Amino acid sequence: MPKRRANGEGNIRKRKDGRWEGRYTAGNDPTTGKPIHKSVLAKTQSEAKEKLKQAIAEAEKLDMSRAKSYTLGAWIELWYEVYAEPRLREKTKDYYLNYIDNHIIPELGNTPLEKLTTIQIQKFYNGLQKSGRIQRYTHIKLKDKGLSTRVVRGIHTLLNNCLEQAVAERLLLANPAKGCRLPKLEKREMKILPEDKIGPYLAEAERRGLLAAFYLELTTGLRRGELLALLWTDLDVENMTISVSKQYVKNPNGELTLSRPKTETSVRKVSIPQDAVDLLIAEHGKHPENPYMFPSPATGEMYYPDSVVNLHKKILKQARLPWVAFRDLQRQFMEVGI
Repeated sequence: MPKRRANGEGNIRKRKDGRWEGRYTAGNDPTTGKPIHKSVLAKTQSEAKEKLKQAIAEAEKLDMSRAKSYTLGAWIELWYEVYAEPRLREKTKDYYLNYIDNHIIPELGNTPLEKLTTIQIQKFYNGLQKSGRIQRYTHIKLKDKGLSTRVVRGIHTLLNNCLEQAVAERLLLANPAKGCRLPKLEKREMKILPEDKIGPYLAEAERRGLLAAFYLELTTGLRRGELLALLWTDLDVENMTISVSKQYVKNPNGELTLSRPKTETSVRKVSIPQDAVDLLIAEHGKHPENPYMFPSPATGEMYYPDSVVNLHKKILKQARLPWVAFRDLQRQFMEVGI
């Protein structure tokens, strides 16, 4: 006969196989209203008592009526809708949906939330590094099947935040993503244009009719999306400043959207030298009716961000200069104060 205990303490009995079983009630099923019964097994009665005591204490910490009702897929979709989406910028929303729909749900979505383990998540991350890249175009062969370190860490950040909320809502006792080991970010060495190469770089930019844009980039360190979003009205000739309050960003699907800079501190006025002011005035004189500071000569609209990067590559090649990433022009300004 089971050894009866006070309500909430459960009961213990010895099974036919010689082991001791402790049974307890962990809340009620939200659908049927019936009690949810669980049990622990042990080799000895004293061990069963200790396990039972611990299991009951843990059950009291959880909202058992809800904890069993979610798979990871169902919870992450609810979490995104309620907690994440209202606070995300448009570009970040696209990245989150890509991570959720193309990676997390296909691999882990059917796992009951309460059964999700650290090892399971770690194997998921390891798999992303080896073969997580999606074949989007059949005519393009993937050179690398694994996702980058940055993307894997981004997926972890999302999943970790989602599971932290599950802990806060008593759906989990602990966050299983916390114990995972992430790939280390490799520190990329910044390459800058040597001082004696800046002249040839700007000379080639001038030959292509791009002197004003690239000179401004070298003297301000703007992000390319900020540079391309500049309007003529953003220039204050008298005070020699430009107002940076918007940027164009490319979403994962390739579409451009106009948004505020990444942080509020990025909304700013930037001082520029008189030479830059003179170049911008001359540039505006070429297209006085166009609101953009640097309109594309092909469309009259804003330059596509990748087009500016490609032009930067052509300038380097034509001027026979060493390779420097366009984003390092920003860092070059920040590091050495061109």
